[in-house]
Amino acid sequence: MAQTLAMPVSPSLALISNPKPLSRTVSFPVLNPPKVRGLSIECARVGGVEIPNNKRIEFSLQYIHGIGRSRARKILCDISMDNKVTKDLSEEELITLRDEVSKYVIEGDLRRFNALNIRRLKEIQCYRGIRHIQGLPCRGQRTKNNCRTLKGKKVAIAGKKKK
Repeated sequence: MAQTLAMPVSPSLALISNPKPLSRTVSFPVLNPPKVRGLSIECARVGGVEIPNNKRIEFSLQYIHGIGRSRARKILCDISMDNKVTKDLSEEELITLRDEVSKYVIEGDLRRFNALNIRRLKEIQCYRGIRHIQGLPCRGQRTKNNCRTLKGKKVAIAGKKKK
C-alpha cells in the first residue's frame, strides 16, 4: 500500500505524493512594475474605466461608453482644463475630471437604460419593437440588398436555379 502511494498514478497526483514542500508564493513576471511615489501607473481610472495614460485627455475620455468627441470636449471646457496627456495630470485635476464625468449617465447605467428601452419597445409590440425581435433594422433602411450585419450570413435556397 505504501509503495502505491509513493508512485504517482497520473501527473496531477505527483503534487500529492511529492515529499518536497511547495512554496506558498506565486510569482508572475512584471515587465514594468508601477512606482508608488513616482505615480507611473499605466492607466488612470475615470468613471469606472481605465483610460490610457499615453493619449490626450480628449481622446482617452472617449474610451468611456457614453462619452464621444463632443462630450469629451464639453467636459474639458466645463472644467477649463488644457488638453494634455493623461499621465501629466495632477491628483487635483484627476479628481475634478472624475467629478465632472460622474455627472453624466455613462457605462453600465447607460447600457442598462438602453436595454430597458428596447425591452419596453418589444413588450408593447410597436413597429420598432417588432423589428428588434425580428433582428432587422428599425430606422427605415431598406432590407432587400443590405443589412447583412443584422440579418446574418446569406443562406442559399435549395431548389432555386438560374435559367
